[in-house]
Amino acid sequence: MHESPDPRRVSDADFATLADFRSALRKFLRTSEEIARSLGLTPQQHQVLLAVRGFPGGTPPTISQLAARLHVHHNSAVGLVNRLARQRLVKRRNSQVDHRQVHVVLTARGAAMLDRLTQGHRIELRRIGGEISRLLTELTR
Repeated sequence: MHESPDPRRVSDADFATLADFRSALRKFLRTSEEIARSLGLTPQQHQVLLAVRGFPGGTPPTISQLAARLHVHHNSAVGLVNRLARQRLVKRRNSQVDHRQVHVVLTARGAAMLDRLTQGHRIELRRIGGEISRLLTELTR
């Protein structure tokens, strides 16, 4: 009787593919960090702009929602929003539904900055996306 291989066993090839995948992801993240810094932002500030613009549901996020989305503490999100507000990239807007809540919205300047950041990221994704996709497919078979 022939036993099938243990599906939980990880082969040497699986480890090599996983290592390649992590390397490709890190390459993308490193390029992302460089793009942000080249435009005078920290990578975390770029993430805030992206999280604000890409927040689901049609309502701008609160700082608490941003903190959750970015996986940072509330006070870290406050600091990031404060620095971006000083650069006039975001602004706070009082909720029209619950006046205790404050939403974070992009300014026109912030939207333009995010557009520039995104253009650079798209170029890098076109360059490396096929490799990441191929490796992810191999890892999830």
